[in-house]
Amino acid sequence: MVHHYPARHTFTRKYLPMETIEVSYVIHRGNRRIKISFEPAGEITRLVKKINGARFSKTMKSWHMPCHKNAYQHFKNSIPNGWKIIELKESDDAGNVLTPETATEYKYQVPAKINAFKKQPAELKAKIFSLNNVNLQTLQIYIRQLDLKSYSESTIRTYKNEFTAFLSLLGNREAHLITTDELRRYMQYCAVTLGLSEHTLHSRLNALKFYYEQVLKKEKFFFDIPRPKKPFQLPRVLGEYEIGKLFNALENKKHKAILFTAYSAGLRVSEVVALELKDIDSDRMQIFVRNAKGKKDRYVMLSPVLLDILRNYLGTCRPRPVKYLFEGMAVGEPMSSRAAQHIFMEARLKAGIKKELGFHSLRHSFATHLLEKGVDIKYIKDLLGHFSITTTTRYLHVKKENLVNISSPLDDIFSRGKLKF
Repeated sequence: MVHHYPARHTFTRKYLPMETIEVSYVIHRGNRRIKISFEPAGEITRLVKKINGARFSKTMKSWHMPCHKNAYQHFKNSIPNGWKIIELKESDDAGNVLTPETATEYKYQVPAKINAFKKQPAELKAKIFSLNNVNLQTLQIYIRQLDLKSYSESTIRTYKNEFTAFLSLLGNREAHLITTDELRRYMQYCAVTLGLSEHTLHSRLNALKFYYEQVLKKEKFFFDIPRPKKPFQLPRVLGEYEIGKLFNALENKKHKAILFTAYSAGLRVSEVVALELKDIDSDRMQIFVRNAKGKKDRYVMLSPVLLDILRNYLGTCRPRPVKYLFEGMAVGEPMSSRAAQHIFMEARLKAGIKKELGFHSLRHSFATHLLEKGVDIKYIKDLLGHFSITTTTRYLHVKKENLVNISSPLDDIFSRGKLKF
């Protein structure tokens, strides 16, 4: 077989004029890129293919790579002898004259809230950085509105994740142009094709509803989109005997104190790890729970048994906590919720409890045991920090004289000799 090569390939490299690679700063599909143009040459093509994020564009008929200074410099340094790079000057929207070298300094700066996604899985980060400029700006406006509403970090994180998943499917479509019919088909896709749970579907619908009704001010935009019916699930609780087994299975005093604190006052895991030393009021026998769900403060009872447990824990803990009641590995920083949940799971396994339960079951058990003791439901709601069923805007506050008359179910178990610490 006879191969026919272009005439320039019939000579050795030293007799050829220097080969040229032209590079320039471009915006391709809404993203800042470095365009790489050269006559077909296998060695350069192989070199470009090794660049992380390099792509070939049929529309530009050339290769392009991310605006990353280190990657571009590495590419330049890897060019074989006999080749030279010509950097063409371009201008950005603000009139700044840019070369590929300086364009990397003008790389789009994502806001701090979006930067937080760097801690998220690679799949989620990829969704953000795949957005075109219009939808990326939409995401920024969306996050800003969430901040202005002073939503909790958990709500912001959930809404941001769900809205980003939606934007990533739009491609070059702009979110503000999507119709109600398209949103209905999208929710059907999430339910049928993706098989998302009812809880996730509600979260995604709420995230979309916030954008179209709170940001774009399109009233009743979701009026015709049905919500999936949530399953009615009863809370899983531990019996008093199981509570005793759970606590007795632990030897570590700090771990015991964490679970005792959660159960004795019906606290969420996030509330337990956020407790500060100053929040334990032994004079008034109260625990101050600050900035809990719904950004509400509340007081709960401080069990005398728990107070002894905490004193025992703090008296032997080294190093002694300086700010938070339960500090993590770093001094002055709280333990993570995940670490506390792991402690519960370890205790459950050691105790031989077969029920599939999580840390939150301590809170459910607290409420159930109080209810079984005949405590008024409105006091339990207050202790749990739940919203009122009728107003949902304020907590029912228990007066001090009512609070001190309610004993923690932990005290009852201890009085019957079912606990050791």
